[in-house]
Amino acid sequence: MAVVQTRVVSGHGDVVRELRAAAPLMAALRAPIPARAPWLTAVLNVTAARCGSGRPVAVVVEREPGQGPDGLALLTARRRGPALHLTLLGDGLGPLPPGRPPARLLARDDEVAAQLAAGVLGLVAGRRAPWQLSLSGLPLGDPTSRALGSLRPEAAFGTARTARLVDRLDDLGAPVVRSRDPREVERLLPALLVAQPDTRSRLLLRATARLHASVGQVEVAVAAEGASVRAALLTLVDGVDRQPWVGCGEPAALGQEMGAPATSLRLADRWFNRPAVPR
Repeated sequence: MAVVQTRVVSGHGDVVRELRAAAPLMAALRAPIPARAPWLTAVLNVTAARCGSGRPVAVVVEREPGQGPDGLALLTARRRGPALHLTLLGDGLGPLPPGRPPARLLARDDEVAAQLAAGVLGLVAGRRAPWQLSLSGLPLGDPTSRALGSLRPEAAFGTARTARLVDRLDDLGAPVVRSRDPREVERLLPALLVAQPDTRSRLLLRATARLHASVGQVEVAVAAEGASVRAALLTLVDGVDRQPWVGCGEPAALGQEMGAPATSLRLADRWFNRPAVPR
């Protein structure tokens, strides 16, 4: 069946509507939690009022208009003077759960992926000003990235190994209590927020932790002796899947291991990195 429509929407409200409509597609493709509607809606809400956060853009591919998308690319468009920089929505905003590629270019099949890639490139087609497309945090073999590379062979691909967080609270020798009760998550959240490097990270952690705790997708683990908390950890839970997310406390409570590889794609017009000519 042929793809019948590719369209582009931008702005907070319209992109949120596309996110909600794409929930069945995200579930069908087993998108990770940071690439699903609740998380990305939190990203939009946290960045909406911040100057320089860019404008959200959605490229949507539909076989049957009005029946939900078959392909979706969620991007952020930032302008620096005349230059346009396109990244995946949420790129660089943390804390993301480590150890796996967090991002997705959603495509139901290869035909949709090819149409989606063409739609993404359509955002910069014919521009007479510098532009760059920079997509990171994608899984190996992503079909839309592959289609982008076929359409633009000069695209540069990279692969990096992620590192995952390991829950070692039980190794401390102190009693460990684990709970998905949102009240317990809220009680320990201040200590975890303090460990974040900047205000935006703290805002995003607070928003995503509360939201996912409310639907039972966050577990808080605490190793404590009496009133003294030695370590705490938030873990994202998706069915039987568990992914340690953020922690604080004694270093021995949290380890690191090699995670899954993640890929990136960079494509720019020939003027993007050209130095300015002095006047």
